[in-house]
Amino acid sequence: MPDDDARLLRELHEQHSQAVWRYVVHLTGDRALADDVVQETLLRAWRRPAVLDQSQHSARAWLFTVARNLVIDTKRSAHDQHEFGTDTLPEVTTTASESDAVLDAWLVSDALAELSDEHRAVIVHAYYGGRSIAEISRELEVPEGTVKSRLHYGLRALRLALQEKGVTER
Repeated sequence: MPDDDARLLRELHEQHSQAVWRYVVHLTGDRALADDVVQETLLRAWRRPAVLDQSQHSARAWLFTVARNLVIDTKRSAHDQHEFGTDTLPEVTTTASESDAVLDAWLVSDALAELSDEHRAVIVHAYYGGRSIAEISRELEVPEGTVKSRLHYGLRALRLALQEKGVTER
């Protein structure tokens, strides 16, 4: 960042950040959100130096308007409407004991052993290796379409093998 830009940003922060921060906290009651909104507001002002060439009062009014619009946008966002914060974390409930997990792994291992080598290879690479279709294609030296097909039919065969062992879908 050139020295002039850094100086302008520093001055902007010194002159307006506290006032804008207090305004946003007054609007939302959320100090963390206020920090984010102030940062974005000052960044937008820095990108438009013509706004800052106005009188001190006009520049601050512009900053308050931008901050208010950012708060409104944040409150209207899907993220804000579908998620909420809490001071306490939910308790982690475990439904399966360690022995259940071992038995499940054993069942899956037995069911995988019943699959063809090609189907087993793509399933193991994808689900246990965490590889993408393209990575599996390169490693097994087969086309990506073949990997997708083997994965599809392999999972169907695995589901059938598990059903034959008495495993039902949860």
